[in-house]
Amino acid sequence: MLFAGLLFSHHLLSLVLLLKVVAAFGTFCLLSGAIYIINDLVDLKSDQQHPLKRLRPIASGKIKPAVAKMLAAALLVISLLLSYWLDLKFSLVCITYAGMMLSYSLYLKRIAILDVIIIAMGFVLRAVAGAMVIAVPASPWLLVCTFFLSLFLVLAKRRHELILLGNNASHHRQTLSHFSPLLLDQMISVVTGATLIAYSLYTLAPRTVAQIGSSALILTIPSVIFGIFRYLHLIYEDHQGGSPEIAVISDMPLVIDVALWLMLVVTILYF
Repeated sequence: MLFAGLLFSHHLLSLVLLLKVVAAFGTFCLLSGAIYIINDLVDLKSDQQHPLKRLRPIASGKIKPAVAKMLAAALLVISLLLSYWLDLKFSLVCITYAGMMLSYSLYLKRIAILDVIIIAMGFVLRAVAGAMVIAVPASPWLLVCTFFLSLFLVLAKRRHELILLGNNASHHRQTLSHFSPLLLDQMISVVTGATLIAYSLYTLAPRTVAQIGSSALILTIPSVIFGIFRYLHLIYEDHQGGSPEIAVISDMPLVIDVALWLMLVVTILYF
């Protein structure tokens, strides 16, 4: 997400800006790592009863809570100092992200529907941060597409968790008591359509066509459709969706599709 602004602003070939985004990427890895550790500390007892999360380092006892707290504090301080060194506006986005996700870990995760929106907004802030660090405007279309795609993945993860845990779902995540597979299926359907429409409108937008010099980005729409439909197949037929990051790098058709989409986008934008 942090590289999206660099790619779509036609600055991918600038070594200086590329290195700056790489540094921002590393900084955000440290920051999000701190937030994930804090979240695992907050959820320690429930994670120990979870069939999958009990294997996580803190829940399994491989890392002691006291050590995890020190690590989280160190990562948080280092990442925020690095963000300030890179760029003030980037730093403000990082602080906003940290505040929002800490609020999520401590309280907002207990509010149904708002919890999934907060997670999706976390990915939007990543896209904003990537644009801010190289001082380019964050495209509204980029933010809308990022939000809907992230929301799609989060809802799919919630559905997988609800089915995996069954009657014990609400004991592990309070908000799951407010969802049902049918409701999540309807939400996923709405967000799927919104994602495809938003991306299609982005490729056809006059501003996009003017920046690129053609409407060639429309050629990437079939790849986006295949990617989303393939992920839906993984959710409903292969009963995956609990770990989007694993699915994206382990399912070969999806890996090939993402690679082809990226190659096509780079070719259209730069060559």
